[in-house]
Amino acid sequence: MLTKKVAPQAPVRAASPFLQRPPLRLLHGVAPLRRVGTVGLVLYALVLGAGLGLATANWATRGRYPFGGVVLNAWTAWPKIGARDADPYVRAIHARTGEVPLALGEGLLLTALTDESGRRLDPSCRYRIAGATPPSRAWTLTVERRGRTKAEAAGEPAGETGMAPRTGFTSTEVLRDRDGRFAVTLSPTVQPGNWLPMPAGEGSIRLVLRLYDTPVAASTGVLEREGVPSITREDCP
Repeated sequence: MLTKKVAPQAPVRAASPFLQRPPLRLLHGVAPLRRVGTVGLVLYALVLGAGLGLATANWATRGRYPFGGVVLNAWTAWPKIGARDADPYVRAIHARTGEVPLALGEGLLLTALTDESGRRLDPSCRYRIAGATPPSRAWTLTVERRGRTKAEAAGEPAGETGMAPRTGFTSTEVLRDRDGRFAVTLSPTVQPGNWLPMPAGEGSIRLVLRLYDTPVAASTGVLEREGVPSITREDCP
């Protein structure tokens, strides 16, 4: 009698739990999480970009011209702020501050934030602004400072007399010597002669010299460096 040999079957191994496919219900839950994560990253990038853009725009249009200046000792001349081809930053500053710039044929604006040594103007120090201005029909010299004092914010009078302190001189009222040169003292305390009170408040000090109907407005490249007044620190506590 013939018998058929049957080969023994190998034992069936249990599949590893790590190799098993995840349940279909779990796969359906992962896709929405991925979509939510992508949307969150996109929103974060948009908010971050908008915040950085607003911050840089605010910094660039706070009232200080960022480009186009011509350095003349302690002063910086701005010949193109009133031109038709003024850059967008200058136009944004004028729109924000409401300042009307001098046109190219009307005059020239010069500003100073430091003295002759390159040090920032300190509100507690005394400065001497002396010399002569470039040729012009008229000029004004003013001092500016950002921010307001506590009295101004509360609506109180600026001084004991209720009158606002002087903020500048004009070419017709400043006292001169025999050579036609002048000297203005910028100080927080009363000084003899042409005294310009140091403005109260907070922020940096800025001197502004405006030349009206001057021939150097169209070509500041030929303006002599010795033709602008010097700014010298005399005393500082």
